[in-house]
Amino acid sequence: MTEKLTRDMIEAARVVAVGTGAFWTDQMNNQDHLPAYHKMAEEIWAQTCGEIGCFVQSVGTAASIRGIGEGLRRRNQRIRIVAVEPEESPVLSGGQPGSHKIDGVGAGFVVPLWHKDLADQIEQVSTKEAIAMALRLAREEGIFAGTSTGANVAAALRLAEQLAPGTTIVTIMCDTGMKYLKTYGVELARG
Repeated sequence: MTEKLTRDMIEAARVVAVGTGAFWTDQMNNQDHLPAYHKMAEEIWAQTCGEIGCFVQSVGTAASIRGIGEGLRRRNQRIRIVAVEPEESPVLSGGQPGSHKIDGVGAGFVVPLWHKDLADQIEQVSTKEAIAMALRLAREEGIFAGTSTGANVAAALRLAEQLAPGTTIVTIMCDTGMKYLKTYGVELARG
């Protein structure tokens, strides 16, 4: 994933929509789904009995971290919100865009829905770490997830070592490993 590839995909979707009359969701700018993430925050709040101390989420369009973060902060301003971005393309941290293989995140530019004041911290996770964690989840937990989930869990585990014992940390398993079958199959066979 690179900034150019992301921008080229956005432009291709726009061209198709204009040329065919199709509805273009324009997910990088569309705020219509934020209320659904606010509701997800309420579910997280209820399922943790309000005991959540930290929410960790990788940034693609930024809708999920923004919507859930806003919803959780309505409940408790002290909940720590941590954004995750690819180490190879740390633009939210002020670094240079670069190429990475954590699908669905790290657009290579600061996306319009990103609100930097919402995040208390930004964790960088390398593609290698994200893949390794996705494979670990498959082997040890039977969770067949993709690289963005691997990045989320890697960052959450890192934070678990930093935060006070007993802190409830929530992250999202946001993708499936189905599109990685060939890659994961090779890696799982290697053990």
